[in-house]
Amino acid sequence: MAQTIDCDKIKELSAKYPKLKEINYTYGTAGFRMKAEYLESVIFRVGILAGLRSRKLDSKFIGIMVTASHNPEADNGVKLVDPSGEMLEQQWESYATQLANAQSDDELINVIKSVISQNGIDESKKASVVYARDTRPSGPKLIAALEDGIKAISAVGENLGIKTTPQLHYFTYYLNYCEKPTEGSCDELADKVYYEKFSKAFQKAVGDNQRLSDIYVDAANGVGAPKLKDLAQWIDKLNDNIFKVTIINDDTDTRGKLNFQCGADYVKTGQKPPLALNLACEQRAASLDGDADRIVFYYVDEDGTFRLLDGDKIAALSAGFIIELVKTACLDISVGVVQTAYANGSSTAYLERELAFPVSCVPTGVKHLHHKAQEYDVGVYFEANGHGTVLFSSKALDKINSDGSRTTEQEKAIKKLQALTELINQTVGDALSDLLLVESILINRQWTFKKWNSVYTDKPNRLVKVVVADRQIFKTTNAERTLVEPNGLQEKIDKLVAQYKDGRSFVRPSGTEDVVRVYAEASTREDCDQLAFKVAGLVYDEAGGTGGRPSEFL
Repeated sequence: MAQTIDCDKIKELSAKYPKLKEINYTYGTAGFRMKAEYLESVIFRVGILAGLRSRKLDSKFIGIMVTASHNPEADNGVKLVDPSGEMLEQQWESYATQLANAQSDDELINVIKSVISQNGIDESKKASVVYARDTRPSGPKLIAALEDGIKAISAVGENLGIKTTPQLHYFTYYLNYCEKPTEGSCDELADKVYYEKFSKAFQKAVGDNQRLSDIYVDAANGVGAPKLKDLAQWIDKLNDNIFKVTIINDDTDTRGKLNFQCGADYVKTGQKPPLALNLACEQRAASLDGDADRIVFYYVDEDGTFRLLDGDKIAALSAGFIIELVKTACLDISVGVVQTAYANGSSTAYLERELAFPVSCVPTGVKHLHHKAQEYDVGVYFEANGHGTVLFSSKALDKINSDGSRTTEQEKAIKKLQALTELINQTVGDALSDLLLVESILINRQWTFKKWNSVYTDKPNRLVKVVVADRQIFKTTNAERTLVEPNGLQEKIDKLVAQYKDGRSFVRPSGTEDVVRVYAEASTREDCDQLAFKVAGLVYDEAGGTGGRPSEFL
């Protein structure tokens, strides 16, 4: 077996990015994510790991995305994407953590050799890596560290420049499994194949139906702004009367604006529109997050009440439309929905009782939802925060695309299903793809947002962040709905919950920020808010809250 791993070269380049001894890094649900100034050594080593992973998988392209999604602009992060466009295999998450925490260059080499040995990696094989970043000002510096890591492991890297996270996921899949043109840069190709695929699929899904009113989209001053603008132009070239969007919060140049008082997380958590948007009655609107992998919709009704259509509503809309088409087409395929503990109790009841769907609850994190959704022929999953997609198994695709004698109505349903399989980005939750999915369903049904919202009524709910000294002390079970540690805290939460009609509350450590998240539901808005703030205050007082006790905590 020829040796191509040059340890001296790795050490030489690694010396530029010494590991910060005071930090213990963990590859979590969103990869590595923290303040940008702490990440250079980590991202350098991620480049090395991607090269090893590619060699392990017969030189297939491995994707790397540099982003911190909905986090504040000062943060950044990095995650790896496997050849199919899915998240990194779980075993390799532990390798990422080991590499990131190697205290010296010699220890780094030892970890690399261990990964090679444990996986029987042929060092002589070519390694291929494709990578991109969002619009954060720290991006270029971190990309330079990543490129040194790719160089250190003698891999071939393709820089896609600034892309949404879903674009990186989809293009990683595309490079590995689709026929590629021989001309043009990967940067330009990644945009072209993405816009072409989803614009054509949207046109098919909409058909001859009449378009709805314009929709305002808050792009969180992130990468979704220019990409949505380009996608809308591609759609207009095919049919300039099926999709009209006005993009706001599209300033990607001014420091400090990314995700600030705007974006999907701001809207979902605060249950209010971004500051830059004054909505008229029933004006349709949506918000992306900073890397455009999640989306929520909303409007205000006649009395000015804000109405949020979050991931639960998207799941119900999508699942209901798909099962209607499946039944009309007389296809023998199963459709199921996967949720997390954050799903509103009313949404679960609606799916199980009204639509008769099997509903599974899994821990927070896309990898958990994605894997569970793969157990169904058609698996619908959306986190309440608006991150999700729909997966079609090979069995479902075979039945949808098979030839056979059909009635006119069956044929129409089949064509709609075929369009949806092309419109949905099945590699990962994609805000732009999901925007078009929702829009196509509403156009087919000729539904307003108010009609969509009326299919079930959410229980009042609130999500509160509590800043704590150490989020790692919080341990959960039962799909993150029950605290195991700190000891005794769950019993006190249960006593608070019991005081409120239809009360429900749980606490879990964030996978992306140095906070603990508190979720609460109750039968009335007043009770819900009281419960949320009482539980938040309990967590703050008894589990190491920092930064000054917020006045709203009861």
